[in-house]
Amino acid sequence: MPKMKTKSGAKKRFKVTPSGKVKAKQACMRHMQMNKPKSMKRKARGQAHLCEANERMVLDNWMPYARVKPRAKRNKTAAPAAAGGK
Repeated sequence: MPKMKTKSGAKKRFKVTPSGKVKAKQACMRHMQMNKPKSMKRKARGQAHLCEANERMVLDNWMPYARVKPRAKRNKTAAPAAAGGK
């Protein structure tokens, strides 16, 4: 089976956090800034997390290799016993 391609536009617009959430830049900051109130421009700064439905769409369709795989939980009580064994 051939490799799936990541959409290059999605690579530039979205970032996947270590916990698996998708971050994207806020909308409404590209043009016509003089017609928008200060409060709107202030709220549109920075990045925000996508909702769960949009996040699933981005990861499944556009960025198939960016999905975070769940890590196996480590047993913290077994590690010290093995290190200080007799």
